[in-house]
Amino acid sequence: MSPARSRRFATALGGLLVALLALPQVTGIPGVTPALDRVERLVYDLRMQAHPPAREATEAEVPIVIVDIDEASLEREGQWPWPRRRIAELVERLDAAGVGVIALDILFAEAERNPVEAVREHLPEDAALQARLDRLAPELDGDHRLARVLEDREVVLGYVFHARERSRSGALPEPLPLAEPLAVETLALPPASGYSAPLPVLRETAATAGFFSLIPDADGTLRRAPLLARIDGELYGSLATETVRQFLFLEEARLTTETIDRREHLEALHLDDHLAVPVDGRGRMLVPYRGPSGSFPYVSAWQVLEDDPAERIPPGAIVLVGTTAPGLFDLRATPMDAVFPGVEIHANLIAAMLDEAFLTEPAWAPGANLTMLLVAGGLLALVLPRLAPLRQLAASLAVGGVLLAFTTWLWSAHGLVLDLASPLLAVVLIAVFNLGWGFLFEARTRHRLKAMFGQYVPPALVEQMSEHPEAFDFEGRSRELSILFSDIRGFTGLSESLEADQLKRLLNRYFTPMTRVISEHRGTIDKYVGDMVMAFWGAPVDDREHATHAVEAALAMQAETARLREAFVAQGLPAIHVGVGINSGVVNVGDMGSEYRRAYTVLGDAVNLASRLEGSSKYYGVGIVVGERTRELTGERFVWRELDRVRVKGRDRPVRVFEPVCRSSEHTPELQAELDSLAQALDAFRSADLDAAEKAFRRLTGAYPGVGLYRLYLDRIEHLRREPPPPDWDGSWTRESK
Repeated sequence: MSPARSRRFATALGGLLVALLALPQVTGIPGVTPALDRVERLVYDLRMQAHPPAREATEAEVPIVIVDIDEASLEREGQWPWPRRRIAELVERLDAAGVGVIALDILFAEAERNPVEAVREHLPEDAALQARLDRLAPELDGDHRLARVLEDREVVLGYVFHARERSRSGALPEPLPLAEPLAVETLALPPASGYSAPLPVLRETAATAGFFSLIPDADGTLRRAPLLARIDGELYGSLATETVRQFLFLEEARLTTETIDRREHLEALHLDDHLAVPVDGRGRMLVPYRGPSGSFPYVSAWQVLEDDPAERIPPGAIVLVGTTAPGLFDLRATPMDAVFPGVEIHANLIAAMLDEAFLTEPAWAPGANLTMLLVAGGLLALVLPRLAPLRQLAASLAVGGVLLAFTTWLWSAHGLVLDLASPLLAVVLIAVFNLGWGFLFEARTRHRLKAMFGQYVPPALVEQMSEHPEAFDFEGRSRELSILFSDIRGFTGLSESLEADQLKRLLNRYFTPMTRVISEHRGTIDKYVGDMVMAFWGAPVDDREHATHAVEAALAMQAETARLREAFVAQGLPAIHVGVGINSGVVNVGDMGSEYRRAYTVLGDAVNLASRLEGSSKYYGVGIVVGERTRELTGERFVWRELDRVRVKGRDRPVRVFEPVCRSSEHTPELQAELDSLAQALDAFRSADLDAAEKAFRRLTGAYPGVGLYRLYLDRIEHLRREPPPPDWDGSWTRESK
């Protein structure tokens, strides 16, 4: 594909991607639209935290104070609900301090029992005594006491509307007075089904009442609060709405609506000619939080009851009485805090209406959101295919930055809320698509390199080589590497006991995890021969830790074999055991073969010794046999058991061989004691002190019967008693077979 054709193809696919992203904006798609809404709500919360739209309170603004029925107040006054006489005293003291309006974020739906009635139950039937109690009853009635206090005071009671429950209790206030007649039934405002309102005796004397029902979004976070609700063809105001009306002495309200599908959808609530509060079709207002919990001054209720509230509450303030005590269940999740007092939500609403600091999602927002998505996505779809990767990234960041700056400016300066998540998602996806497409197209040279050398080198290392291809060649050279051989013990008998297809599946299941383990430890697979695997470390990519990686791979291979063995036995297949041999040394490595077939492989004496060490693993009864040079290169990373000083066929010098027992981090004092005993036994054996050697190895055999190596040395001692070694014996053992 030519570059021009590639650019056209990328532009077309980018445009298609923009169209697919725009589709959920036009029509709801199950599963997609809700997911995008959740992301948009998350971005909304982040913007609210970063840029709270309501300004901080100043001395010129109306002070709003929260009188908090907190834990300290409950400890001093007793558990909730408090006696109505204490609520009455609270209201009296606040009124005496000169506050403007008192809003009670408390529901008085049940009558308080008169203490006279409680006393009457325990007194004898005495007419005179009962008459005295009848005279005392009105004076001690808590509800009537509170009702008398509410009379002629600027107090707003609270109540609750129910969305599903049909129960109705208490007395609703007068409906919201409207300056212009309106058929409330035509509003697209969902009706309430029931309510829990204040006692009639309280409602009759209070100035007014407002509902404090708060319904969160689908994710449980409260971003909008209702200012209006309807029931039985009448409109009612919220606690915040009625508090503002009471504070500003407002009489009639007016509604702005728009007719959509023969229904009237709310747009704004006009409390007077100068105060228009934007609401959505459900009568809800976006809550412009001033900040996290505690953005308004709090005064503990017990301080109002015991001290002079005028010292803490400025005159003319709006006071909301509510609770932050966890046990009273008025804590909500908001964009600012996961635990936010409900009473402070009403304070934010009141402050927004008095300051006229609103957040508005205008009617034209959906069209603007779609336009931003199409413009940003379409622009990038046209431009990015023509740019280099770094410039693609820069252009994408620039467009995303413009979107972020534009929407943040509208939010902060004008209180307008537009979607940000969907346009940014379009920018990210278009950028990722073009970067990916450009990478695929521009990386063809790299792919050719992989195609040329992939037959020699494992994919993981080819990927690393392709980053700097000039640093590698396949000329033959001498290099110190670590070589590993591994095969399945008793494979001949195993192959005879299985059908050909069974054997093939078993080998495939075995080779796959072994290959994965070698690759994970940076090894190069040289070849498979039957059940044998050959691998090496240190070429073609240099690896200073080649010996360590080889031993780590061998340990992991044995662990993987144990897992496979358990699975095979459970499935009725033969149990498999694997022998591994590792040796390090200077070998010839490079691209070798004929014009018909070539391979990247290693040759040399160190390779032959690695093969012989693998073959001797069964002889020593261990899973891994490691040469002396490998043991030197790994340093102190592993704990070793010396197996032998052996003369192998084709070598004159004896070779010390070891078994890696465990990693150094897994070493224990008990294991060290065993290895110390083994060292003493080997010293006695190699110095031809057969009696001491036999005694030492018998102790080891008794203490560690599972280690076959110790029985092997007892057999050797018996052999040496029959055929004593020569005087110049160096303690090595000659093996003629592999």
